[in-house]
Amino acid sequence: MSLAITLTINGAQQAIALDDPRITLLDLLRERLDLTGTKKGCDRGQCGACTILVDGRRINSCLALALSHDGADILTIEGVAQGDRLHPVQAAFIAQDGFQCGFCTPGQIMSAIGLIREGQAGDDPERVREAMSGNICRCGAYIGITEAVLEAQRAMMGTAERDAA
Repeated sequence: MSLAITLTINGAQQAIALDDPRITLLDLLRERLDLTGTKKGCDRGQCGACTILVDGRRINSCLALALSHDGADILTIEGVAQGDRLHPVQAAFIAQDGFQCGFCTPGQIMSAIGLIREGQAGDDPERVREAMSGNICRCGAYIGITEAVLEAQRAMMGTAERDAA
């Protein structure tokens, strides 16, 4: 028995037939849709490597059944940049050395984008660290990650203020 769902992934609507109703969004993205930027770390919702945005909210895709998100708008790391132009969070991660091995970086970036969009980042490094605590970095690049989030938020707020004027 096959179940059909429709997802908008990185701006493109897709009709997907699911052979197994137990498939997670993570496995669907990686194994069926070849969107391998979203990483499988712990597969238990504890490391944040699989973080994506679903309808604008940060989720651990390893814990989310694809079937439960029929009709959802999904943003993965592959959909963040605009052509050759990096998203401000991606650029800030590079500028602030917010990564080392890079395994957690896609999840960290997606979580940071969600955090900034939610208006939860503030300008306090401790607040950013707390809000990003669901994303684990085995290399310990937390100082660079925190600085990258703060830098990206300032850049995005400056762009928003210029656009409003």
